[in-house]
Amino acid sequence: MEDEYQEFKLRLAVGGPVARGRLLPEKGSNGSQKFLVCAGAPAKASVVPYYAERRASSYRLRTQLIEEGKLRPSESWPGYLELTEDVECGSPSAAAEILLGRSANGWTRWRTKDDRPLSEFMPGVWAGPNRAWLVRGSNVTGLDLVQRLWLPDGLISLAASRLRQGVGQGTSKEQLREFVQDDYESTATYSQQQDLVEQLHAFLSRIKPGDIVCTISGGLFYVGEVTGPAEQMATEDGRSNLRRPVEWQSEGYPYSDLPEELQQKLSVQHDVVDLTSMQSLIKGLGLSDQELEEEAEAIERDPSVEILIARRELALPEPTPELARGLLVHDVTWLREVRDLLWDERQLVLYGPPGTGKTYLAQKLAEFLGGGPEQVKLVQFHPSYAYEDFFEGFRPKEDPETREVAFRLTPGPLRELADLASREGNRHVPHFLIIDEINRANLAKVFGELYFLLEYRNKSVRLTYSGDDFALPPNLFVIGTMNTADRSIALVDAAMRRRFAFVELSPRTEPTSGLLRRWLAAKGHDSEPADLLDALNSRIDETEFRIGPSYLMKPGVYRERGLERTWRTKILPLLEEHHYGEGIDIEKRYGLAVLQAESAARRARFVTQPGDLAREDEGRSGAGPAES
Repeated sequence: MEDEYQEFKLRLAVGGPVARGRLLPEKGSNGSQKFLVCAGAPAKASVVPYYAERRASSYRLRTQLIEEGKLRPSESWPGYLELTEDVECGSPSAAAEILLGRSANGWTRWRTKDDRPLSEFMPGVWAGPNRAWLVRGSNVTGLDLVQRLWLPDGLISLAASRLRQGVGQGTSKEQLREFVQDDYESTATYSQQQDLVEQLHAFLSRIKPGDIVCTISGGLFYVGEVTGPAEQMATEDGRSNLRRPVEWQSEGYPYSDLPEELQQKLSVQHDVVDLTSMQSLIKGLGLSDQELEEEAEAIERDPSVEILIARRELALPEPTPELARGLLVHDVTWLREVRDLLWDERQLVLYGPPGTGKTYLAQKLAEFLGGGPEQVKLVQFHPSYAYEDFFEGFRPKEDPETREVAFRLTPGPLRELADLASREGNRHVPHFLIIDEINRANLAKVFGELYFLLEYRNKSVRLTYSGDDFALPPNLFVIGTMNTADRSIALVDAAMRRRFAFVELSPRTEPTSGLLRRWLAAKGHDSEPADLLDALNSRIDETEFRIGPSYLMKPGVYRERGLERTWRTKILPLLEEHHYGEGIDIEKRYGLAVLQAESAARRARFVTQPGDLAREDEGRSGAGPAES
């Protein structure tokens, strides 16, 4: 390190006093580089509530300095403390923490005169902001190194038992690829060699002092901070030849209590995993919102940013009576039940005969629960629909510059929506994928390995084409619609039944049974079409083939001869197909004129013998609400 960069500064608050210090060449017992805080450095007079628990070693040093009189009230800066002599600390972060009275990343807080962070002056350090990493060590050739070595000695390690000596921090990926190819030629497959190159490069060159590092052992999730460079050493058992010093937090966090998004990332099966997208969630572990707000206030920072934004809870809004009236649903309780099913299962299918408003209801409900149409995407399945159309696959694409056509990996609607939902700042916003006619495709073929993710939302899988590790975001909900006249619900396989909640929309039950009557009243139309539809459905024995009300909820029906035209061109053809080959006279059984004549006769009987009609209604109501 050049002389002009040996002194670094740390500002305690905006416009507040500044401390000075130097990075020392000596290293501590675990390999972290020591840091000297110069006499006269100011320190905060108070500490945040969790300081003693989460930063125990820094807290002990600060307490000791106060007891020995080396850190006492300052005469130069009222309200602050001041060091009376130089103090040597185990790492730049420990030096920052005793002055700030809270957790602090010293590799970014200690800066030069031109505001460059200390981490940039470490040899072989990857440029850019600090990141977060998972490094696995609970099963290294059968031993749990986390409990045996990492936590007691303050480090992380990779085995690299066959890697040649002399490989150190900053080694390029090209060099590592050559070394691994030579050193592991007879002991690792090509795929294993490629994975090893990526892990070694991350460990040696991308991980840097100040980065967060995490690991899992015994059902607990441990968090620490990298405090020094990577070193190579020969160990007798060959299990920990590459090492980096780490200052671990004193306690682990139960894995089962971690946020679902973090559990997804931790399920990726690699020894070194980039967790930077989860960095804010990791920083907030073990801290309440109040503690985070107190810390933000202590450092004069907006408490609504970063961690608090990242941990905002996902929620689906409660359906309102206004929504129920707008959708002509009989009772807001029904909408709340649908909302609760979506919350519990994440996937739901609306099923029923044609014309029951499944797609319309799915869209309007998704827009309400998601906060607008921008969070809703609709796809329609068909017999030739495939995984490559739905999620990702290679498709012919033209290069805009060369005009040449080549096959390129292209995301499908589910991948696009999942990427949008998982962006930072979007994780608390519900996103909805509506799959219309979900039962018309070969679902096992379309979903592929995604079938697993529908059931296990806290896991990830390796994708078929891209090879990426992928998980469905917790804020992605799926609503399917299924026409039971096209394919019976009984034909849906058990795998799909287990992953989706099923909600019936049928002319025999609410909210569909009274929907047309409510719509006619709202539009000021006569109730005759609802009476005719009830009469028609009472003649159809199979419930999955009954006719839904949406056929009669269109403006064209109420123009001159519109009802007759709709009946002849929309409804009767459906029943012709249903009874194909049975020799039934469709017009005689279901024709509009026949039903209108029957309806007129019933009204006439009501005028002359109202008691008989009441008894007739009671007998017909036993078939279900749609017939009453």
